Amino acid sequence: MILWGNDLSFDLKTLELFVRVAMLGAIGRAGAEFKLSPTNATQRIQALETGLGVKLLNRTTRAISLTPDGEIFLEHAKRILDDVEEAKTALSDTSTSISGLLRVTASASFGRSHIVPFVPEFMQLYPDVTLELNLSDTIVDIVEMAYDLAFRIGDLAPSTLLAQKIDDNPRMLVASPDYLARAGAPQTPEDLADHACLLLGATRTWELIGPDGAVHKIPVKAPVTVNLGDAVGAWALAGMGIAQTSLWHAGPDLRAGRLVHVLAGFRVWPEMKIWAVRPPGRLMPARVKAFLEFMQERILATNEHMYGGLID
Repeated sequence: MILWGNDLSFDLKTLELFVRVAMLGAIGRAGAEFKLSPTNATQRIQALETGLGVKLLNRTTRAISLTPDGEIFLEHAKRILDDVEEAKTALSDTSTSISGLLRVTASASFGRSHIVPFVPEFMQLYPDVTLELNLSDTIVDIVEMAYDLAFRIGDLAPSTLLAQKIDDNPRMLVASPDYLARAGAPQTPEDLADHACLLLGATRTWELIGPDGAVHKIPVKAPVTVNLGDAVGAWALAGMGIAQTSLWHAGPDLRAGRLVHVLAGFRVWPEMKIWAVRPPGRLMPARVKAFLEFMQERILATNEHMYGGLID
């Protein structure tokens, strides 16, 4: 809501632009998201300041920051936009009223198996939604990059993001029958120190919990490391060593006998979950709510099909 003299008018796009400028710290980058030139974006912000009669931004050649008045107005702007979104959601009774750009990110392996197969069905249900799906094992800042929703696996770092549990994410150690025939199957967690272990990321210690609750922390040797879960799975199938993987990832190969559960009596620690994460805000846009509910149902069904009955 912007006050122009004694007139009361609405300019929601300018409010959205201001919120993005505050988040990104750059008028040009924020303007580009709205298909505005840097000059036009600057003019909109200046008009907003003129209408309010206060300075919202401190501008230097290197950075942009909020003034004290800008900090106050930012919270009001967010609340106004949330209220408008809530009103739109309340009026959205049918799938035909759900529309707009939906930006989603997820890990590459999980996205390929749990999201990509169901996108055609979702788009048939909601033809007025435009979906941008980013699949990458790199964790992106969903606020800075303007994503509506992220699917993440594992522990979540403390943040202001809103998180919703989708499902448990049990993990396990697996290897191919060929590798175990050559190297022998480990009988205790300590035996892992003598095996080739395939590592995802920088972790060099595996932690297991035994049936008696005892914790085993094992430094492991890695012939190769990688930052992509699909690569670890492929190498385990190729007989290169023992991999630590999510059960949803290994489930089909376990059922087919291409992989074997190693140290089945031990739990991989820490236990992890599958999360849906979205930017802070009181409300969930209708298009985001529809996608999240649709995908949660498919994810749960897919996991049950992939590994139902494989573990207790």
